Amino acid sequence: QVQLVESGGGLVQPGGSLRLSCAASGFTFSSYAMRWYRQAPGKERELVAAITSASGSTNYADSVKGRFTISRDNAKNMVILQMSSLKPEDTAVYYCNTRLGPPYYSAAWGKDYWGQGTQVTVSS
Repeated sequence: QVQLVESGGGLVQPGGSLRLSCAASGFTFSSYAMRWYRQAPGKERELVAAITSASGSTNYADSVKGRFTISRDNAKNMVILQMSSLKPEDTAVYYCNTRLGPPYYSAAWGKDYWGQGTQVTVSS
């Protein structure tokens, strides 16, 4: 079964840093793009960062550019979100995500798979 498990969340002061990890299993990790989303209370879930499978190219939300870095270790089936210069508005539940098609999901356009989320709170 496909499984994504986030870890590393916690309480951090503004300006601090935090590293989130996502452990993936149940699929060929190196073949798929990985993403981090977040959802703050009362707000929609938003894409924070993405990384491709082959080239490792990355994409970030404007709100986190220059502060967050997404990376992956295909040998360990891990995707990392390194967060720096954290702001109170970064407070949210952070989710690991991937979109899988066959053989994991029958439709060619794929299906989103999510981790359970990890809470990040930025506060003094």
